[in-house]
Amino acid sequence: ARMPNLLVNGASGIAVGMATNIPPHNLTEVCNAIIQLIDDPESTVEELMRFVRGPDFPTGGTIMGREGIRNAYTTGRGQIIVRAKTDTEEIPRSNRMQIVVSELPYQVNKAALVEKVAGLVKAKRVDGISEIRDESDREGMRIVFELKSGSQPMVVLNNLYKHSAMQSSFSANMLALVEGMPRVITLKQALQHFISFRQQVIRRRTEFELARA
Repeated sequence: ARMPNLLVNGASGIAVGMATNIPPHNLTEVCNAIIQLIDDPESTVEELMRFVRGPDFPTGGTIMGREGIRNAYTTGRGQIIVRAKTDTEEIPRSNRMQIVVSELPYQVNKAALVEKVAGLVKAKRVDGISEIRDESDREGMRIVFELKSGSQPMVVLNNLYKHSAMQSSFSANMLALVEGMPRVITLKQALQHFISFRQQVIRRRTEFELARA
């Protein structure tokens, strides 16, 4: 592999009884961190975090705080809290508001979320929502929660974060097979192992080409 697939694509579970949960990352950020580590092998995890700012979840969302990211990168384990990305809009020709969700936390099923919120509204655990619509199309994702007259959007939103998957935590557990042995690794160790792997590949390739020549 010419790029660190383990970090870029993430990973979930190794065979029997081995629970790993590595979040996906931005390819450019990871490559820049590798270049930094090649230039300065003594770089600390904090210095590498200037390049790898955090996980890059394909579904978007907003990561709340940096403590979980720092724990995951320095110890190999951490809880990363992700919230859905929302906007509050005024409904045309009405004095009511609506909450529009455009991005969901990683691995949250949209249909299941809509069904869950509908159940919360029906059970009166979340007040202030009059209608729920899924307006997603080829332009992107769009879930609309129409609010009742006089409802406070922030109060409704906080209840949704509390009771539904609109706020969820990603439990990072950076367990990988290192020389055949399962080990919890830090961000720096993951990059170091990739660099040594590439050095081995290039050395073998060069020896093969030299022998053929």
